[in-house]
Amino acid sequence: MNIGTSIYTWLNGREIGRDSAGNVYFQHKRPDTTGKHRRWVMFKGAVDPSAVPPEWHCWLHYTTDAALPVAHRAWQKPHMANATGTAARYQPGGAGAHSAGAYEAWTPGS
Repeated sequence: MNIGTSIYTWLNGREIGRDSAGNVYFQHKRPDTTGKHRRWVMFKGAVDPSAVPPEWHCWLHYTTDAALPVAHRAWQKPHMANATGTAARYQPGGAGAHSAGAYEAWTPGS
């Protein structure tokens, strides 16, 4: 977390809520010249915008004035940040699967 952002948040921010990952959402105490209150998030841990769940994404982008209620169904998986480049990334065929023998390259004219 950046010390400048922390000070700015302490002086100007009003906490609006928290998500299940521990990220904290803020809104500026005073509106800007257009009448909107600036909104931002302080991430718990590494800064990763893909870690913002959909209900808070709508709020951050002024789609709604409040975080949308979360009505999770039994078949829904919990929100997960983008795992590209990590061990949790998507791999066709499952983790550790290799395509040796399962893939035949196309050759022009054949």
